[in-house]
Amino acid sequence: MGAPLRRLAPLAALVVALPALAWAGALDERLAAYRAAGAGPFTAEAGKALWGQTRTVAGEAPRSCPACHTADLKARGKHVETGKPIDPLAPSANPDRLTDGRQIEKWLLRNCKWTLGRECVPQEKGDLLTFIAGQ
Repeated sequence: MGAPLRRLAPLAALVVALPALAWAGALDERLAAYRAAGAGPFTAEAGKALWGQTRTVAGEAPRSCPACHTADLKARGKHVETGKPIDPLAPSANPDRLTDGRQIEKWLLRNCKWTLGRECVPQEKGDLLTFIAGQ
């Protein structure tokens, strides 16, 4: 490798690593906030169990996370009511996921209310995020 290319190698590595660093920062921040609220420890197993639960909310058709996001978080989903496409939820398939703490909270609030009929508690949020992060 020539001298100019050798000098660019660290920059290239940084560019490749930045999405993962942003993802880890936002996720760690959210998990720390849930711990401060008394939640934890978080497990992917508990998150997976919550993810797969089917609930009936206010007499409507049964709802679950996989109904819109699919059982494979690396696949594209589609909202069951609107038909709107949903990008993969797994950070391994979509590096933009879990990179913004405000977006994480916004979508957890919206999706927990729609799917469970209530807000998720910090323990559930931490377990779900731990599960999603491992996908």
